[in-house]
Amino acid sequence: MASPKFVGVETEYGITVDGPSEVNPVLASSLVVGTYRTGRDTDVRWDHTDEHPLRDARGYEVPDAHEPVADDELGLANTVLTNGARFYVDHAHPEYATPECSNARDLVIWDKAGERILEQAAFRAARTLPAGSRVLVHKNNTDGKGAAYGTHENYLVPRSVPFGRLTRQLLPFFVSRTLFVGAGRIGSELDPAVRFQLSQRADFFEVEVGLETTLKRPLMNTRDEPHADPDRYRRLHVINGDANLCEVATYLKVGTMLLVLDLIEDDALPPVPVLADPIRAFHAVSHDLACRQPLELDDGTTATALELQWWYLDACQRYVKDRAEGPLDPVTADVLERWEGVLTTVASDPRQLVGRVDWATKLDLLEAYRERHRLDWGHDRLKMVDLQYHDVRQDKGLYQRLAARGRVERLVREEEVQAAVDTPPADTRAWFRGECLRRFPREVVAAGWDALIFDVGRDALQRVPMLEPGRGTRDTTLALLDGVGSAAELLDALTG
Repeated sequence: MASPKFVGVETEYGITVDGPSEVNPVLASSLVVGTYRTGRDTDVRWDHTDEHPLRDARGYEVPDAHEPVADDELGLANTVLTNGARFYVDHAHPEYATPECSNARDLVIWDKAGERILEQAAFRAARTLPAGSRVLVHKNNTDGKGAAYGTHENYLVPRSVPFGRLTRQLLPFFVSRTLFVGAGRIGSELDPAVRFQLSQRADFFEVEVGLETTLKRPLMNTRDEPHADPDRYRRLHVINGDANLCEVATYLKVGTMLLVLDLIEDDALPPVPVLADPIRAFHAVSHDLACRQPLELDDGTTATALELQWWYLDACQRYVKDRAEGPLDPVTADVLERWEGVLTTVASDPRQLVGRVDWATKLDLLEAYRERHRLDWGHDRLKMVDLQYHDVRQDKGLYQRLAARGRVERLVREEEVQAAVDTPPADTRAWFRGECLRRFPREVVAAGWDALIFDVGRDALQRVPMLEPGRGTRDTTLALLDGVGSAAELLDALTG
């Protein structure tokens, strides 16, 4: 039986400053993260000790001629929040990495909490700038001028699952899931005839497999950096998805992947249809608003993205039916039902995904605006509508306003999202991380995904490893934390 899975999503947000003076993106991003950090009770740095971004899952490590540079030397802000998340500057963007979550619904909650955090952080940053300045933050993936930035999913899977099997069985899934993962955008880097496409990211991918994330972007990223026990786990670093605002899209993006990974771990997937050219297929799916483009397979036949998704859904449905030892957990059952519902809608009329999938929701807005004002697809006003869809401000962002009016489907309550701004998930190690930050803000001097570092006035800093993502939950640590009066007592209890 497949092992429990854990997931987190890291999002680079687009940023610009509108005002009387020019502010470059690196400074703007540092202000956004820094002002949010200094407005809180704790200033905890990120622990880079066990990070190896150049280690490749294919069995080697790429040499790096440069010494690692600390964030402080770069002048970049980088901190850990009491909800267990990491908030930092990366590639001139403010980036929010959710805490580890055990299921797709929790991921939606803590991903949405990131939007609220960025909204508040941008507001605080603007107050440090000259009067009349606005810091605008967008949850998107391209500036429309040839630059792209990422939304990366991270799934912890057993190291016993061969990386080659993951690659072979996931490439067709990544290409075809664009039907519901795509956030939509005007234009194309590849084809000037494309007026609107499903994915913001697809045009920027060039190779099937590789280690890079900013150049020669691969559909299958090979970074081997588990942030957990390296003998037991590998982290599948997925860089080909879009930044989603629609909760159903985020939910299915993560929920379907968790299911497919269970099948791969149990070697339960039938022989997967193999795309003849996955990169060309990825581009083609994104450029096809009708969702009917035949994709060439290596056996000379063709299949559409919809047919590939039906294939994966059927395999998952049979898997859970054959292996269920009791009632299916509610989230998995709901993911399967919604997955089937989305594919049924695509088969009938993909435009009817409005309110569930970002590309369809945005396209509906753009079409209405374009027709009302009689604009062509290249008009700047239409491009501004495209961008404003992603604005995180709840009173300005077009998605946010649709959500407030009940015109997009919500899966989680706003009270849950607001609570998640400060509180970590209860059933992963993020709970212990977040609670230690909340209870001992002066003693925790640094944190990473797999460790906390304390300074309790002893001869040396003390590092508490957290290599198992399923340990450190509220159920297993609350009594311990309630039973100590200081960080020093906690360390003594852990080592005694």
